[in-house]
Amino acid sequence: MATTEIDRLIQLLSKLPGLGPRSARRAALHLIKNREGLLKPLGVAMEAAAEHVQTCSTCGNLDTIDPCAICTDVKRDPTTICVVEEVADLWALERTATFTGLYHVLGGVLSPLDGVGPDDLTLDSLLARAKAEKVSEIILATSATVDGKTTAHYITDRLSESEVTVTALAHGIPVGGELDYLDDGTLSAAMKERRGI
Repeated sequence: MATTEIDRLIQLLSKLPGLGPRSARRAALHLIKNREGLLKPLGVAMEAAAEHVQTCSTCGNLDTIDPCAICTDVKRDPTTICVVEEVADLWALERTATFTGLYHVLGGVLSPLDGVGPDDLTLDSLLARAKAEKVSEIILATSATVDGKTTAHYITDRLSESEVTVTALAHGIPVGGELDYLDDGTLSAAMKERRGI
């Protein structure tokens, strides 16, 4: 019979994406068996992340500094902003090393069925960045889902009176696909072959 501490560990692990109760039990057992080499260092790393990681006030990325390392990197192109749904999408695009501009994390997509409207996303700060900074292109890298496309159309409409060119990711993104689950080659091709909307 598992103890309360083990039950609590399994319960918390099962809340992670991709881990159900059975996978959580296996992960908990592996952590406990590797207490010194894995469990304790993981606990320290999680505590440090909880204490130091914060949301970038400019783009919405996660980092230990604010503004984040991407926003403060002088080698990046400040005239191009790539708009993504979540931080995981930003990280997926960064893995490809093909985009050298800045990012903007929306924090989700417009979804009337889920009660997510424009005020629930960081759309106002995106529009402010597009106007205030010397931005010439906004790349919409939302998922190829109905809600992702709806969000992209909404942003395009809101930017229609500005002088900013609005583009979207091109070939390689399957309909219904989400950026975080795509391979690096597909993401690279989509970024390189983006097109106007």
